[in-house]
Amino acid sequence: MLLPVNTTLGIVLALLLVAAAGVAALASLGRSREILVAGLRAAVQLAAVSSLIGWVVHALAPMFAFLALMYAVAVWTAGRRLTENRTWRWVAVPIGAGVAPVVGALLLTGLVPVRGIALIPVSGILIGGALTATVLGGRRALDELSTRHGEVEAAMALGLQDREARLEIARPAAADALLPGLDQTRTVGLVTLPGAFVGMLLGGASPVQAGAVQLFVLVALMAVQAVAVAVVLELMARGLLHRDADADGERRGVRWPRGASRRTD
Repeated sequence: MLLPVNTTLGIVLALLLVAAAGVAALASLGRSREILVAGLRAAVQLAAVSSLIGWVVHALAPMFAFLALMYAVAVWTAGRRLTENRTWRWVAVPIGAGVAPVVGALLLTGLVPVRGIALIPVSGILIGGALTATVLGGRRALDELSTRHGEVEAAMALGLQDREARLEIARPAAADALLPGLDQTRTVGLVTLPGAFVGMLLGGASPVQAGAVQLFVLVALMAVQAVAVAVVLELMARGLLHRDADADGERRGVRWPRGASRRTD
């Protein structure tokens, strides 16, 4: 067993959590409370999942219900992180568009059986990757559109459609969301040994089997994240996903990135 589940582990985890929040507070990062809440939520949620997982993985109906819950929580988390208005529901599209085809292909080819013990962890990894990419890509794109709204207006004045103008500004920023996954894939085995690899080894698999599973996870994640970023960027370019506060320009009578074109011919 890698870690003994005892009082010492609990104390060490508590100290690490307090240290993380303390450093964030001392550095004025403004996230110390979020760190504490996230750590406590993780403990509660993992305790609940640990008590349920034995039942969930052995029955199809609970398994699919659990997968739906994972997806719903990912959509809610990403949506509220990106925007505080009703457009947050559109976040379901990039996460679903990234995960569903990959999971479907794995099931159809038989690489992943329709069993909770295999499908739940694989789907969880892919949903988590799509969540991260959607949040990073979406936030960067929305920030860029807000900061450079004047350039968007100028591009539209020169004849570009709304969508094209927004894509020109937001695309490079959104693409940066792919960098963490790319760096992890490029350095795997040299800098880190990710969870899937270590988990397979601890479960008794050979190093070759563990390496094959980890490679599969990394490549699948890159596919999922690329789709998620592309779709969330498209939604923002079309004005379907936006922040109400995006318009510093709104106070000057310019409301975007939703609505019709502001060009005058």
